[in-house]
Amino acid sequence: MAVTAGLAANQTHGMVCAHHHLYSALARGMPVPPRTPGSFLDILELVWWRLDRALDLDTIEWSAKLGALEALERGTTCIIDHHESPSAIEGSLEVITAACAEVGVRVNTCYGVTDRHPNTAGLGTAGSAVVGSGATGAVDSGGPGSVGSGSGGFDTAGPMTEGARRGLEENRRHLESGAAGMVGVHAAFTCTDETLAAAAELAAEFGVGVHIHVAEGAADRDAAARLAPLATEDWLIIHGVHLEDDHGLAGTLIHNPRSNMNNAVGYARPVRFANPTGLGTDGIGADMIDEFRVAYVRMREDDVTTSPDPAWRMLEVNQELFPESRNDVVTWNYEVMDPWRLAFTTGVSPLQITVDGETVMEHGQLTKVDAVEVRAKAAEAAQRLFKKLEKLT
Repeated sequence: MAVTAGLAANQTHGMVCAHHHLYSALARGMPVPPRTPGSFLDILELVWWRLDRALDLDTIEWSAKLGALEALERGTTCIIDHHESPSAIEGSLEVITAACAEVGVRVNTCYGVTDRHPNTAGLGTAGSAVVGSGATGAVDSGGPGSVGSGSGGFDTAGPMTEGARRGLEENRRHLESGAAGMVGVHAAFTCTDETLAAAAELAAEFGVGVHIHVAEGAADRDAAARLAPLATEDWLIIHGVHLEDDHGLAGTLIHNPRSNMNNAVGYARPVRFANPTGLGTDGIGADMIDEFRVAYVRMREDDVTTSPDPAWRMLEVNQELFPESRNDVVTWNYEVMDPWRLAFTTGVSPLQITVDGETVMEHGQLTKVDAVEVRAKAAEAAQRLFKKLEKLT
């Protein structure tokens, strides 16, 4: 198996998280939302879209450091990240890349463009407006060809917004720097057709794919029809819960089983797709052995005849997406890193990690950063973030 090829029985190559949101690392303990979310769109509007508006470059840095540290402590050496911070777009991807490098983690990151913010000025302040934030407190799914029609929404046939343009420029800056990245898009249902086409064009210009949430919730059911003419094999199709079996999208699908359950969006049942399928966490840490276990038991619940092998194959697809992981070696505290054993074994942790020959963990302790100090400073940054959140509408 590629994950363990050429290594000792208690070793693997570096784990890869194929879809992360490092900016969410400080979210734990955040103030409760203005009201209890009653749907997936409510969760977006009342939790995550408020959090991303409150981020600044300082809190982005400590989110990334903490997220990278926690990833490495679980044997993950490579992260494919999807970032959004509409109040702090410029320079955000450079901050994330530098923070991960300081910890010793490779990162491929992108900025998730969206037309939710027609004007990004003052987004991190009380009273700032967001497209789709109507009296109902949720984005109306509208219908095909519209996003949030009524209640402050916008028509997907309309022009690209200033917020989306700035997001595309941040992707361009990052890719021009030579750093690892893709072109990020939040989701089709929050973007105009012009923005989606521009994102695809920018990705093609740099020879990279688009990293986009697709059909995670019911509001994005028409995503495949809008994206099929644009998508190419190097795209990352995140979630795909509400895609048809024969959806017609090129690219690699990334399954996020724990997040899908947490958001009650349904089961993607990824075995039904012809696309290669990798495994992500959608921001809930980066413990890929544990996520593999969750993917397996969710498959098993749906089909009692399945084995751990399809879920393990997702980890192998992850490695193909981030081939540098093959230069990394993780030595674990479990004697045989085999999917049939790991599916039923908890508490498996790394003891030693080398990244491209450099030791970044020895005897279970990180070597490049002081983990206690990073956690302490991240906790201070979280309190600053929470104070900003409390002032947002």
